[in-house]
Amino acid sequence: MKPRPSAAQLTAILVSLGAYGLLAYATPRQHFGALICLYSLAFGGYFWLLWRPLPLRYGLALALAGRLLWLPALPALSDDYFRFRWDGTLVAAGHNPYLHRPDELVAAQPRANADTVPLGSLSAAATGQLYARLNSPHYYSVYPPVCQALFGVASALASGSERGFVLVLRLLLLAAEAATAALLLALLRRFGLPAQRALWYILNPLVIIELTGNLHFEAVVICGILAAFWGLAHHYRALSAGALAGAVATKFLPLLLLPLLIRRLGWRRFLHYGAVLALVLAALFAPFLSAALLHNLGASLELYFHTFEFNASLYYLLRAGGYWLTGYNQIARLGTALAAATAVYALAVAAVENRPTLATLPRALLFTLTGYFAFATTVHPWYLTTLVALSVFTRYRYVLVWSALIPLSYATYQTAAYTENLWLTGLEYGLVAAVLLWELRRPTARLALPTQP
Repeated sequence: MKPRPSAAQLTAILVSLGAYGLLAYATPRQHFGALICLYSLAFGGYFWLLWRPLPLRYGLALALAGRLLWLPALPALSDDYFRFRWDGTLVAAGHNPYLHRPDELVAAQPRANADTVPLGSLSAAATGQLYARLNSPHYYSVYPPVCQALFGVASALASGSERGFVLVLRLLLLAAEAATAALLLALLRRFGLPAQRALWYILNPLVIIELTGNLHFEAVVICGILAAFWGLAHHYRALSAGALAGAVATKFLPLLLLPLLIRRLGWRRFLHYGAVLALVLAALFAPFLSAALLHNLGASLELYFHTFEFNASLYYLLRAGGYWLTGYNQIARLGTALAAATAVYALAVAAVENRPTLATLPRALLFTLTGYFAFATTVHPWYLTTLVALSVFTRYRYVLVWSALIPLSYATYQTAAYTENLWLTGLEYGLVAAVLLWELRRPTARLALPTQP
């Protein structure tokens, strides 16, 4: 007789699903107390189900149910989807979203004709309402072409409906998550690891809430990275390079994987791999190519590294030192220095790695990306979902602890001033650093998580 969930496991399941339902439909981002309580309940259920594991089929069913709960909900914890819709409506109407900032388009709208429709299927009134809700009206779009294509598909299918746009986009991300689950199971088998470990990612509340719930495209990035691993594992290097190109054309971060492939592939194969990657990237960017593309995209990335700051670690310590020495924020200099430090760190990880193999690639990328986030000026909660996926293949559990602590950063949104509580930031990074150092100092140490039901 096949095992069934115990009463305690059923309780954890119901608590988790209840928390997701309340987060999806009854918890504005400003209500930090309720938000963190519900996040805590969801993580409590999650950690219990890792400690007393569900049979795999029940875990997969719970993962699907937790995601389907969000289907008709508008994202409550992120307002990025307004820009997704703005860009997508431009793409669906045949316009290049990289050429003009939203404020430029609104300013150029002929005022003499109130019926002018600047964004295709949206009415002039709807355009004004959407523009007023953008969190980046003065910035060029920073979303790469795979994102833009998905925005355009959702806009074309939604026929001007906000909820319809969100629903289509969520279904597309759910398809990416389904592929990720299949890839996790296939890769775990390939590496001789228990299939149960896939639940560490697909049941993680941060993954469910931030990717399915808040519509963040790390879902596509993770799918692309894992597909690249799968292609390498089966000696389909061209397929792997194409999958990685798709991930890079969703968010640029997976480029940090490239230095780790040099010693694994050898220079000749690596150059072939890079050539395929470059060709696929060129094809994906081709529909949007223009003289202004690189300039405008670069301008937005410049703002990201030299203006934006949120939930940082090392940068906040350096910023405090800069204030003490000069009396003002040194982000312009620090952003450049930390970006350079990230590049040096990534190359160093690739150079000093001991006996690099495909099986150790997820661990190497895990530490490369952990270093990137340590140097970053901005670390939003959904950024960590890639680390959660990679940690499944390693013995390190500090990422699971971090995924449970990073929702503390939502304290910033309690007021319109968006003032960060640096005590909570210090608590988050202090605990994560302590767990990481413990795991590094004791090579056999780990947070004990059973792998079989």
